[in-house]
Amino acid sequence: MARPPAARPHLRLVRHSSHGGRRPCDGVPGVVHDGAEVIRRITLVGLAAATLVAVAVAGPAVAHDATSDVYAEVAGTTAVGVAESSGSASPGASSSGVDVVATLDLEYDLLMKSAWLRADAYEAAGRDAQLAKLAEYEADVDAYVTARFEVAYDGEPCAPSLRGTDVVERDSVAYASLDYAYACAGDPGRAHRVTSALFPDEESFVHSTETLVRYDLDGERGSAVLTASSPTLATGEWRLARQLGSFFLLGAEHLLFGPDHVLFLLALLLGARRLRDVVLVATAFTVAHSVTFLLAALGLVTVPGAVVEPVIAASIAVVAGADLAGLWRGGRRGSGRWSPADDDVAGGGVVAGGGVRADLRDALRRSQPAGRRETLWDRWRLPVVVAFGLAHGLGFAGALGIDAAWSWDLLWSLLVFNIGIEAVQLGIIAVAFPLLAVLRLRAPRAARWLLMAGSVAIGLVALWWTVERLVPAG
Repeated sequence: MARPPAARPHLRLVRHSSHGGRRPCDGVPGVVHDGAEVIRRITLVGLAAATLVAVAVAGPAVAHDATSDVYAEVAGTTAVGVAESSGSASPGASSSGVDVVATLDLEYDLLMKSAWLRADAYEAAGRDAQLAKLAEYEADVDAYVTARFEVAYDGEPCAPSLRGTDVVERDSVAYASLDYAYACAGDPGRAHRVTSALFPDEESFVHSTETLVRYDLDGERGSAVLTASSPTLATGEWRLARQLGSFFLLGAEHLLFGPDHVLFLLALLLGARRLRDVVLVATAFTVAHSVTFLLAALGLVTVPGAVVEPVIAASIAVVAGADLAGLWRGGRRGSGRWSPADDDVAGGGVVAGGGVRADLRDALRRSQPAGRRETLWDRWRLPVVVAFGLAHGLGFAGALGIDAAWSWDLLWSLLVFNIGIEAVQLGIIAVAFPLLAVLRLRAPRAARWLLMAGSVAIGLVALWWTVERLVPAG
């Protein structure tokens, strides 16, 4: 009798059950997921998280500490070209000899370093000590500033004179406040020009310095952002489009290069499974931060930066923690979340959750698929995002640092600044969400581990920032 052919070895996929045992899945080819495999995956996640943490922790130094803003208030005092009736004044000079006054606020320690003063100057701590050093090194500070900030009339530089110094605080940072007077000469009816080249990149202390100017000259009032590529404003020009354009770019740059706001947005996206949820969350965040941004920038609401900044960092940690909890604790297929016990299930998220393999149709759903239970985070997601959005709006206003009276010109500038923020926010969503949706479709297992690694990394960075902002340096 012929012997039956030997049976082929049957490869069995073993999964870890929720009770810690190993259960086989007959008929499903795969690799046995033993303890070594779990350890390997956890190690990979840890390495990825550590790498992202190292990069992101350095982010604030690049995005905030290595840049600086100068604040300038420039106003005319008299009509240039009106000489004293006695004829004793020089032609074109005002009767008082002062035609323009300007107040410049510059970061104290950066100013002292840029003026190449001794360490005792820029290391001075406390307002009294800093005022004493400003008085001691007044000539050096004056020489540095007047060589890089100029007011001109009819193409000729006005003569500057330093009339007073002070130390003020902006968002918990000490600023040297310098009061200047400028005597200008020239025929009546000409234009003023303001130029700033303060803290240039060549000095290597900071980069991308911006001078935010509020001016009232030659019958014109407005705001302008002076940069290395556009260092001058001149009256008599049609400046509205340029002014609004500069504030649009300022808003876009603030979100793009502000790691805390970007990480908050990414934390929201990591858990998003449906386009509807992305739209709702993004809209809630936008409305919330727009309200507090406008109120704070117009001076109607004041909250110290020492309170706002830790709350912003904590908000990132909360959302990242909710993402991670949703990914890790999920139940069985159809429960609304993924769990490590379901290897063939795509990674889900806390914003919408997903317990089945992701596909593009699921990502575009308007309503939650049948059979998926609503989670606690689903119920509280929008209120939490709105609350944190209010805090982020205060942070946007603090970064802009405008301290000026109400005007329509100021309102338009603030609105365009906010539009710049929204443009970048929509750009990040438009790029990141489709990529995550495709990743869940094509590589669901890689997707879930990537989402977990991202959530861990973002959460650790946010916790670091929270502690760093709560505990005073030094």
